[in-house]
Amino acid sequence: MLYHLFNYLASQGVDFPGMNLMHYLSFRAILASIFAVTFALLFGKWFVRKMTSRKELLEGEREEDAQTAGQSDKKNTPGFGGVIFILGILFGILLFADLTNVYILLLIFSLLWCGALGFTDDYIKSVKKNKKGLPGKIKLLCQIILGFVIGLTVWMSPNIVVREKVENPAPSQEEVVTSGRYAKEDVVKSTKTTIPFVKSHEFDYKWLSPFKGAMGWYTKWAIYVLVIVFIITACSNGVNLTDGLDGLAAGTSAIVGVVLGILAWLSGNLIDSEYLNIMYLPGTGEIAVFMAAMVGALLGFLWYNGHPAAIFMGDTGSLALGGVIGVTAVLLRKELLLPVLCGIFFMESLSVILQSLYFKIYKRRHGGEEGRIWSRTPLHHHWQKNKIPGGYIKYPKPNPPHHEAKITLRFWIVGILLAVSTLALLKLR
Repeated sequence: MLYHLFNYLASQGVDFPGMNLMHYLSFRAILASIFAVTFALLFGKWFVRKMTSRKELLEGEREEDAQTAGQSDKKNTPGFGGVIFILGILFGILLFADLTNVYILLLIFSLLWCGALGFTDDYIKSVKKNKKGLPGKIKLLCQIILGFVIGLTVWMSPNIVVREKVENPAPSQEEVVTSGRYAKEDVVKSTKTTIPFVKSHEFDYKWLSPFKGAMGWYTKWAIYVLVIVFIITACSNGVNLTDGLDGLAAGTSAIVGVVLGILAWLSGNLIDSEYLNIMYLPGTGEIAVFMAAMVGALLGFLWYNGHPAAIFMGDTGSLALGGVIGVTAVLLRKELLLPVLCGIFFMESLSVILQSLYFKIYKRRHGGEEGRIWSRTPLHHHWQKNKIPGGYIKYPKPNPPHHEAKITLRFWIVGILLAVSTLALLKLR
């Protein structure tokens, strides 16, 4: 709102020192981050105290914690902590982002949609005392609906475009200086995305279409929309599975948010995207403001969520974070980089899938004996001291087991390495 207020004052001829700073993306991103972290810290203190005083809203001992030594103290820790950073993000965005930008509107919608979905699940678990929470099919359906909303908007919105170069003679030095452009460009609706290790850094989903002509045009967009649905659903559930140790999901998501903010900045800047030979996506620079607010709000939340946690983010926060990360990657055409950037979330999800498949195969072959690849999944629980019933474990347990604070810190380090690797992929041909 401050961004629009300053623009209105400028249109009315009002001018005072520092007023033009609101036109700088970097300045607004910094302010959004500062205001978000401040809000999360101040509001979080009140919210944690309020939630802790409501005995009926305490999480109770988590199912996974019941089998993990040293975790019984968490039974009096409240949930719904995602409300803290969701409101922190909104506070920073409403003040300093361009609320007419289609990318910002989609991200706000995704944040609220997934946050409401997670809040409903937490409410059923905590207030209604139903440990199963919202049925998995309903959660999956809501995530798929969000995916289709985003996919169809990317397809049909005239404001979501890619600027492609048009073959023309090299401009003169004067043209470069006066226009700031290195080549003529056309605005196009495109199904292209970013892919590493190739010279042009581009992959077009139309290459997957078996048809040509009008049918091929509709088919390529249908494929692209389905990929968007899958990406958003997978990311949302991946963060949800990672939320099992104090500070793990919040810290890892903050690291991912920093990289997505940098990618948004680069993709929305004509000169930087030209230098790195990546797609120029007009308007996506505004996403950097959203990511700055998200990182700031998560840092404020970590003040209360770091070990020992005073509050859990719950599904309210984890589903919202995963949805926003997936939507941002899609809007920036960087979804094929997610297995690297979100490697932590990817491995957490993969560990659950592989464990389930291995358990079924082992049980079928060995007549009911319990077999495991890891002692517990998601993967972060494997390094804890678990009380596991008898059975064959393929992957040996660490000796001695690690404290959860050490596990969280090491996952953060891995997340930072993956984040740096993702940025390095922009220059690898």
